[in-house]
Amino acid sequence: MDLGIAGKWALVCGASKGLGFGCAQALVREGVNVLIVARGAEVLEAAASKLIADSARPTTAGVQFVAADITTAEGRAAVFAVRKDFDIVVTNAGGPPPGDFRDWDRDAWIKAVDANMLTPIELIKATVDGMAARGFGRIVNITSSSVKAPIDVLGLSNGARSGLTGFVAGVARTVKLASANVTINNLLPGVFDTDRIRGMAQGTATKTGQSVDAIIEARKKHVPAQRLGTPEEFGAACAFLCSQQAGYITGQNILTDGGAYPGTY
Repeated sequence: MDLGIAGKWALVCGASKGLGFGCAQALVREGVNVLIVARGAEVLEAAASKLIADSARPTTAGVQFVAADITTAEGRAAVFAVRKDFDIVVTNAGGPPPGDFRDWDRDAWIKAVDANMLTPIELIKATVDGMAARGFGRIVNITSSSVKAPIDVLGLSNGARSGLTGFVAGVARTVKLASANVTINNLLPGVFDTDRIRGMAQGTATKTGQSVDAIIEARKKHVPAQRLGTPEEFGAACAFLCSQQAGYITGQNILTDGGAYPGTY
C-alpha cells in the first residue's frame, strides 16, 4: 500500500534506537524526509547512517539529525532552528525509572511530567497550526500500554502519560484541527525487544538472581503472541497512523501489545 506521504517532512524523537528508530525507518522507507533527534550524538549519527544506507529507502528521502535533549526548551529550540515546519511529528522520550512511589520526591515527578507529558504538548503546540494551514498533519505520541493497564512499579510513567492522554483526547477533537486533516493519536507499546525492556530485566535479575534471558522468557509467557514485539512492526503501525489513509483516525489510543491487554475496551 502506498501511504501517500512521500516527500513529507517528519520529526522523530528518541530515534537513535528502539521504537523511535523503528518509526523513523518505516517513514524513510515510505519516502518521508526525516529529522531524527536524540541526546547521544554518536549513537544518533550511527542511526542516521543506517537510515541513509537502508536499501529500502527511496533516494529522494532525506535524513537529518540533531543531537539534543528534546525534553528541554534549549533542545527544542535547536531542532526548530534546523527546520520549523513538519508534516509529521512522532513524540518519544525515555520512560521514567521504575520504583516505589514512596521514594519519589517532587523533582522526580516534575522530571517525569516534563519528559512524558509537557514535552509532547510543547511539540504539538509548536507544529499543529502550521499543519492545519497546509491541510495535512499527523502527530503520533509513543506512550505506553500502562496507560490502559497501569503497572505498579511504573507509577511515574502511569501518571505522566495518563496526563498526556487526557490532553490529547481534548485537543485532537477540536474542529479546527480535525477538519483540517490534522490527526493526533497515541501509540501504546506493550513489551518490545528494546534496550529499556532488557535494562528493566537486568534490574530484576540483579535483585532475584535469575538470568536476564529467563526473565525475558517469563515475560513472553504473559503475552498471547508468546513473543516480544519488534521495533520494525511498531514502526509500521506508526507509519500507517501517519498515512493519508488514516485521516479519519484521531484522538485514539492504539495498543500494540500482542494481545496482552485483557479488557474489552
